[in-house]
Amino acid sequence: MVALAYGVVCHACFGAGVAAMVIAMYFGMSRSLGSVSPPWNWLVNAALLAQFPVAHSLLLTGRGRAVLARLAPSGTGPTLSSTTFVVIASVQILALFALWSPTGVVWWRAGGVVLVAMTALYACAWLLLGKAMADAGLGLQTGSLGWVALWRHRAARYPPMPEHGLFRLTRQPIYVAFALTLWTVPTWTPDQLAVAVVFTAYCVAAPRFKEARYRRMYGAAFTEYARGVPYWLPRLRMLNRPAAPRTSAGTDSDRPRWPGP
Repeated sequence: MVALAYGVVCHACFGAGVAAMVIAMYFGMSRSLGSVSPPWNWLVNAALLAQFPVAHSLLLTGRGRAVLARLAPSGTGPTLSSTTFVVIASVQILALFALWSPTGVVWWRAGGVVLVAMTALYACAWLLLGKAMADAGLGLQTGSLGWVALWRHRAARYPPMPEHGLFRLTRQPIYVAFALTLWTVPTWTPDQLAVAVVFTAYCVAAPRFKEARYRRMYGAAFTEYARGVPYWLPRLRMLNRPAAPRTSAGTDSDRPRWPGP
């Protein structure tokens, strides 16, 4: 029952968070449930913006992982760590996009054919993000890996170091795709610009910490992979690059620890 309860909560929060983010950014952060009046709305919005990257990063440290393990019932913490992480991240995203207090200023709103084109670009950016998440391991990214493992009474088996799909073009396809969702919206406001700038900076800088963790976990395998694949901006000619063999990265059983998203 614990596993099932975690699964329901995890995917409900994940779905609500993603829906709030997609809808809020589509309208340029001009529609939300927040109602704080100026000038305090900027202070509240800044706090909402800061809480996600700060907590997201801290929970991936050694101490953060220990906290995640303690948040689950006794004996299930290590198995449910990835699920708990997704629940927390989803609630953070939901809070940010649902409780944002709009400035009420709209700089530009697409219309007609331009609206159709921008909506298509926005949808494509989200589809690209979905593809990147699938390449990284959808169970890990959506939180199902942990609770399903507990449900099946086995240890969580984490996916291998991603080297296929979009990871052949860039080492950070999830961050690149998410950044694209920030800049392909059909409505632009000061609110959307603030969100886009802050999260784009996070998407460029934060993976450095993830890569340091990967270097410790995967050693020479990651170093070799990083040598041939660019950090952020993809090189399209790498589409013809054959997929690297995975034997150097080990097998699932070689990695009992959660590698993080």
